[in-house]
Amino acid sequence: MIFITAKFRILAEHADQWPQIAAEFTEATRAEPGCLWFDWSRSVDDPTEYVLVEAFRDDQAGAAHVQSAHFRAARETLPPHLAETPRIVNATVPQEDWSLLGEMAVPEGR
Repeated sequence: MIFITAKFRILAEHADQWPQIAAEFTEATRAEPGCLWFDWSRSVDDPTEYVLVEAFRDDQAGAAHVQSAHFRAARETLPPHLAETPRIVNATVPQEDWSLLGEMAVPEGR
């Protein structure tokens, strides 16, 4: 799978509305057949920072995402709300889902 994590620093005046600002892009991406997940989180230390964790089935799904109409639209509509260029980590991972964090295993039946 293609695993991507991106940090978005939002202009302070738009930070509280970011989930609504990015909603159309988020919903369209989640509906892509090759999208495994596309999840936003807000930093507990910096209220202007959102972290996007996303994954796509394979290279073809990732390419389809960046070539989609909603991605092209987001390239126009989202940057006016950003304080800086987002930072990204993009890696190919030889798995199809999240692995369990064995060091913090929760006993079954709990």
